[in-house]
Amino acid sequence: MEKYLSPTYFIDSDSDLVSQTANNVIQDAIDQKEKAIKLFYWTRDKIKYDAYSLSSSRRRYRASKIIQEGKGWCVQKAVLLTALARSINLPARLHFADIRNHQTPDKLKEIMGTDIFLYHGYTELYLHDKWVKVTPTFNKELCDKFGYKKVEFDGIHDAILPSTTLNGEKYIEYLNDRGTNQELPLKEINRTFSEYYPFKK
Repeated sequence: MEKYLSPTYFIDSDSDLVSQTANNVIQDAIDQKEKAIKLFYWTRDKIKYDAYSLSSSRRRYRASKIIQEGKGWCVQKAVLLTALARSINLPARLHFADIRNHQTPDKLKEIMGTDIFLYHGYTELYLHDKWVKVTPTFNKELCDKFGYKKVEFDGIHDAILPSTTLNGEKYIEYLNDRGTNQELPLKEINRTFSEYYPFKK
């Protein structure tokens, strides 16, 4: 479990900015469950989802840098939540899966050449003697704008992207589980993207 509490290059939970942010967010929380809930909602809503935040700069995937920029795509937001959790001594790790987003905007689908998102990233937190999946990807404002169901987290059950929209249309379909990681495998992600997506070639 120690490795899921330790800082890494990307998950720089030992940075002053990350620890200060976490401590500000969890004020008045009475236990790890409540702290986890507060960190989730802060990451979900204060860090705006930006599908165009893909970058070749390693530094932009560090948790402290993501806080400074105030935006990120799913992988960046998962890195940040993982770092915030570790900074308060809550074991956390990254989980990746390939998904199909049936509501992908036409502009983004044209750029990507598909509606399949490889290496969709989210966080797993160790609570109540088990790993719980937590997905802070889409912020409340974005969900309200496009009619998506918001991911809610109660500190007990998995919180993953829903399969349907508020109107009952197809939304997120999980296709392939890529497992968990202590650290962000950015080289592996970039290599996979360059082979699969036309915009990375």
